[in-house]
Amino acid sequence: MLTVNKLLAQGHGLAPALVKRAASVELDWDVRQKSRFDATDSQGRTLGVFLPRGTAVRGGDVLVAEDGSLIRVIAAPQPVLVVTHCTQHGTPFDLLRAAYHLGNRHVQLELKPDHLKLEPDHVLADMLRQMHLIVNAATLAFEPEGGAYAAGGGHGHHGHDHGDHEGHDHGDDPGHEGHDHHGHGHHGHDH
Repeated sequence: MLTVNKLLAQGHGLAPALVKRAASVELDWDVRQKSRFDATDSQGRTLGVFLPRGTAVRGGDVLVAEDGSLIRVIAAPQPVLVVTHCTQHGTPFDLLRAAYHLGNRHVQLELKPDHLKLEPDHVLADMLRQMHLIVNAATLAFEPEGGAYAAGGGHGHHGHDHGDHEGHDHGDDPGHEGHDHHGHGHHGHDH
């Protein structure tokens, strides 16, 4: 058995050619959210994975074995429910509301601009349909949000995104306010 105790998020710092040549291992979300598991890679080697507690493994991450060999992680297609809003009667806001309700129940959710994904659950599927959402079963890779409680390991690149956006927002606001003040040019009407 090959022991693996290191993970490079999204192969960070590795030459892409190295990653391309590496063996791969297909894992579904049930396995990828564990920090300790056994798996078999594309070369037929048995891997004993022991990662720091709270590590979630994502598709595109690279496992490093104790002998230095690299194993690229593929998010295995698995049964999921794909939730979309009804284009005739609904709006994208319906999805936002659904994500809020599901989040309150601590449901693992993958969030996309135009759909949500969750693991099959007929009770939740019924609830979503009552909220006038469209729920379809599919077999796809599942990459749920890290969530506030997950150890954000190498996935901290979300942090930079927020920083950038906030910077732009604050930059724009004073400008808008400035226009508003000038915009009250109704002194002209008084004369």
